[in-house]
Amino acid sequence: MKIIVTGGAGFIGSALVRHLVADTPHEVVNVDLLTYAGNPDSLAEIAASGRYRFEQADIRDGDAMHRLFRTHRPDAVIHLAAESHVDRSIDGPAEFVHTNLVGTYQLLEAARAWRATDAPSGFRFLHVSTDEVYGDLPMDGEPFREDTPYAPSSPYAATKAGSDHLVRAWGRTFGLPVLVTNCSNNYGPCQFPEKLIPHMILNALQAKPLPVYGDGAQVRDWLYVEDHARALVRVLEAGTPGETYNIGGWNEARNLEVVHGICDLLEELQPERPTGVARYRDLVTFVTDRPGHDRRYAIDARKMHQELGWKPREDFASGLRKTVSWYLEHRDWWQRVLDGRYRLERLGAAS
Repeated sequence: MKIIVTGGAGFIGSALVRHLVADTPHEVVNVDLLTYAGNPDSLAEIAASGRYRFEQADIRDGDAMHRLFRTHRPDAVIHLAAESHVDRSIDGPAEFVHTNLVGTYQLLEAARAWRATDAPSGFRFLHVSTDEVYGDLPMDGEPFREDTPYAPSSPYAATKAGSDHLVRAWGRTFGLPVLVTNCSNNYGPCQFPEKLIPHMILNALQAKPLPVYGDGAQVRDWLYVEDHARALVRVLEAGTPGETYNIGGWNEARNLEVVHGICDLLEELQPERPTGVARYRDLVTFVTDRPGHDRRYAIDARKMHQELGWKPREDFASGLRKTVSWYLEHRDWWQRVLDGRYRLERLGAAS
């Protein structure tokens, strides 16, 4: 297939693109605006492939999206492009409304027009979403299932919930062959440093405080990003249009446990600590909790396993070790992010 991947320079998107190019016969057209979280460095290993194309474009631009479909004539779309950081959505929700809602609408309309004209008969539209649309899960509650009612708490989660509803409406009303996935917290290589796990790793390496919201007892289900990439390809190839699939790692952990796990791995893998740091755990600092912070998310991924034969290869111990090791071995990648070179160079090339 020729697959349009939106947001393919982001964290999950780049893992998916690398997997598609390296491990499948499919062709990939990566459509990304290259906002702050889009990093072409994450795609360096496959950028020269003859089965990979990059298009810098804004999914909110309807004309641009229609041109992309006419030019590349895709067999499928995997839609990941989104604003995704909860703290940023609290500080500035407008960008989340424009990208996650309006952008998804424009892409759906372009896909609908393409399918009505020259699209292959097996065309599919896979929309990638989050478990945060389900809201706050009681500590003793059953994990989220595909039929769990939506109850988003943050502007980010609300706009993703809205985009899920748009996708399903285009499937029901216009017959667009859509699939929806809702995933748990991803982690792994090439994640932007604002997210919990890379933020803690890089802060620890620089002897900076490790800020933990509230009491650190918030529970998340952790999914290794390469397992997620494999799951998305499986859903695209074998999922039933109109269905939703929850993708989780079966790895629930409290935030404070995650931070302590990172510290302990650094003690083993990076024993030469920064000056003045006796133990990495000494850097943990509790800070005021953010507004509307959900206490627990957890995914029931049995449908993925029973219907599509997918299950994660990594447990949290193995995935976290791989992740910490990757950041220790790829300092140039994250140093270019921290000092802004990853953006300055491409802006200079475009001027």
